[in-house]
Amino acid sequence: MMQDEPAETPPPHPMEGSPTLMAAPPERPPLNFVEALPLEMSVRIFSQLDADSLCRASQTCRLWHAVIQQSEQLWRGQGLVVRAVCQREVDRDRSHGHSWKVTVVRNYARSRLKADWLTGRYSHVRSVAELRGRRMTPLDAETWGEILQAELDR
Repeated sequence: MMQDEPAETPPPHPMEGSPTLMAAPPERPPLNFVEALPLEMSVRIFSQLDADSLCRASQTCRLWHAVIQQSEQLWRGQGLVVRAVCQREVDRDRSHGHSWKVTVVRNYARSRLKADWLTGRYSHVRSVAELRGRRMTPLDAETWGEILQAELDR
């Protein structure tokens, strides 16, 4: 073969490109449970997650994100869990017209921290080193009053 001659390409397969002889593409099985189950079932499964895990799950794929973000029922369930610890804050946000999702996002970290304080998680902290890795968030004077009362009652 000389350098100037193009390399020979093999002839196309006789069946290639023939619309009548091409097999139909196989049906794609569902990639995840959200595609396979009714929406109500997917929401029920997601409702088993806490708010932090729910936010992480919403980053998995566009479909999960859409289901999680649009389910007011799902966020309401999370909001009621947060409200059990932060009733004042949740009621205030709801009265200002915030959705359940916004209310949960605004109050979730506060509710976890407040629950830890109220249950005595920080009752015997001797140094700031024991708090490393813990999320802290500002708490109002009424919340600190509740925490101090719980400490006195212990």
